[in-house]
Amino acid sequence: MLPPYLQPGPHDFTDGSNFASGGAGALATTNTGTVASFPMQLSYFRNVTKLLQQKLGHLEAKRILRNAVYLISIGGCDYFSFYATNPNATEPQQEEYVAIVIGNLTTVLQGIYNLGGRKIAFQNVGSLGCLPAMRQIFGVTEGCVEGLLSLANLHNTALANVLKELESQLSGFKYSIFNYYDATEDRYLNPATYGFTNGSDGCCGTGPYRGVDCAIEPFELCEDLPEYVWFDGGHSTERANFQYAKLIWSGTPNTTGPYNVQQLFQQV
Repeated sequence: MLPPYLQPGPHDFTDGSNFASGGAGALATTNTGTVASFPMQLSYFRNVTKLLQQKLGHLEAKRILRNAVYLISIGGCDYFSFYATNPNATEPQQEEYVAIVIGNLTTVLQGIYNLGGRKIAFQNVGSLGCLPAMRQIFGVTEGCVEGLLSLANLHNTALANVLKELESQLSGFKYSIFNYYDATEDRYLNPATYGFTNGSDGCCGTGPYRGVDCAIEPFELCEDLPEYVWFDGGHSTERANFQYAKLIWSGTPNTTGPYNVQQLFQQV
């Protein structure tokens, strides 16, 4: 596992680093406090590029940064935050907010490119309204939270468009998008197709879908974890994650494209 950037102790960044922060958003205003927002993560990456240059020299650091793949999964928390305070937002209001998120995201991508990054691997936003937590919090008894699905779809369309645009504008820029939305939605609707018996509830938590308060007493814990897509209200099980990881690495173009991550590493 790549070590977290903020982990205490010595680091060797030549094999990569992990800037992820639980609850982070593309917007600096999402889940403020101890969360490292996407723009802040870019500042950490900027520090790493300087350390690599000092350790290896500019030419070798440039080679490493150019050949590296930058795996990104962000956006969901921005939309959870927006929907919690704007559940009745009109489509124009949703589109305006998505444009702000995508604008911030694009700025960070441009920053990665300017620092030497060329290969970007994205996991798009999942079927947010189908998460056990969201269905439980918003009292959905059938189907999913439509407003969150709408935001996710708007985001994913805009993300695909902006990555294609960046590819045409920036020399050497290449990208991969894993269609996490379809992967999560299909496992919610058709769990048996993927070897699960439950695609709608969390294994750990409280409430009708065990959607909240995992590990907070009194909570329930299922007895057959591998049968579940969701571990808790918003995080998938190790078995589901393993399936997703295989799709990210070697998925076909209808799932992960225009390159999968294995192919992205092979690009020069």
